[in-house]
Amino acid sequence: MNIFRMTVAQHHRLHDHLFDGSGLEAIAVGLCGRGSSPGRELLTVHEIVEIPHEECQRLTDSIQWPTRRLRDLLARAKAEGLAVFKIHSHPGGYRQFSALDDASDQELFSAVGFKVAGEHLSAVMLPDGEIFGRRMDGSAERAVIDRVSVIGDEVRIWPIIEAAMGAKDFDVRHRQAFGDRTINLLSTLTIAIVGISGTGSPTAEMLARLGVGRLILIDPDMVEAKNLNRIWGARRAHVKAKLNKARMMKAHIEAMGLGTIVEILDDRIDTPEGIAMLSTCDFAFGCVDSVEGRDALNRIATFYTLPYIDMGVRLDADGSGGVSSISAGVHYLQPGGSSLKSRGVYSDAELYAEYLKRTDPDFYQDQVRRGYIHGVSVDRPAVISINTAVAAAAVNEMLARLHPFRTAPNGNFALQKLLFTHGRIALRPDGPADTELANFVGRGDSSPLLMSPRMERAA
Repeated sequence: MNIFRMTVAQHHRLHDHLFDGSGLEAIAVGLCGRGSSPGRELLTVHEIVEIPHEECQRLTDSIQWPTRRLRDLLARAKAEGLAVFKIHSHPGGYRQFSALDDASDQELFSAVGFKVAGEHLSAVMLPDGEIFGRRMDGSAERAVIDRVSVIGDEVRIWPIIEAAMGAKDFDVRHRQAFGDRTINLLSTLTIAIVGISGTGSPTAEMLARLGVGRLILIDPDMVEAKNLNRIWGARRAHVKAKLNKARMMKAHIEAMGLGTIVEILDDRIDTPEGIAMLSTCDFAFGCVDSVEGRDALNRIATFYTLPYIDMGVRLDADGSGGVSSISAGVHYLQPGGSSLKSRGVYSDAELYAEYLKRTDPDFYQDQVRRGYIHGVSVDRPAVISINTAVAAAAVNEMLARLHPFRTAPNGNFALQKLLFTHGRIALRPDGPADTELANFVGRGDSSPLLMSPRMERAA
């Protein structure tokens, strides 16, 4: 599958330039990051350069434009391993590449390929914002773009699946609730779940029963006796066999017989394999307690323009056999917006402490004793009913982004704070953009990994 992604801000910027009200064609160029996993190739918008209208010869069905602004991008593309893209408008709504487009692309990308190796992108935007495209390798069309995604408060995906693919025997009532288009879309999606434990296991179960086509399950840990109170599908035999959690859940989902393809990684997410597997997914769920895992997921979502939902549960014991507070957070994070760190979920100091504890435990203990760093949080109580409620809220959050069904705008739901002890839900909109990550939106593959020396050392 060939995928092209951008943020909603990038899409709005392109649409404003390509459709200026004149009814004439317009054009923009730019740079794309790359990502790949077996059977899937990704290009994601990293930088946009609008070609000024006054520099072009514009008609309703063609455009001639100077390439000097594009030439300025070629050196960067070559040095940083980026792809070049060109996108122009079809004001009349013509839904395919024209013969003039074919000739123009052959000439342009032949020259681009001479300077920058690899495949590049030609795309067309229609008046309603829909985009279609193709990958170009020199003067030749390499492949049609199979999926275009725009990530914002809603996740828009083209081509739109209108015709029913045929109801399965288990999804008829899902179709009654969400319609053929959404259920058909789910059957084509690849969704990653990082952390297959208290919240990750019910998330995987729900997504499989919703008919999601492919799940990527990532977890390095084994099933333990202490997990049996909350991991769906886990059995005492798995503890005795020291079975990996992701592997256990794969077998559990495949035993359902609902057709979901399951792939696993029994390793950390901040590895080259984990990053590659996640990069080309359509959606990601973070179900981890670790600060390092959350930081890696937020960076991956930014670099590869991936919508990401994070779950966190907090149960504070009262010291007398009960709990004093039960709460949870469901965060929807979109590239170019705020991050878990900018929302205050964790700090750089906590990230450093956790990294140090994992990589140099003796030095970590010394730093704690000296008071230079605070100790990493220990495990808290965990309850299956709370974890499952949080997972359900997260899955419904994904559905709301794909199929907006709420009476309030999705923008109000960047954070849902589930306050179980108070019996209410507090909502928060997205906050200011994380300025540290903003420059990496759509950057794609990079060295060091995710521009993080910490991850490069770990690899």
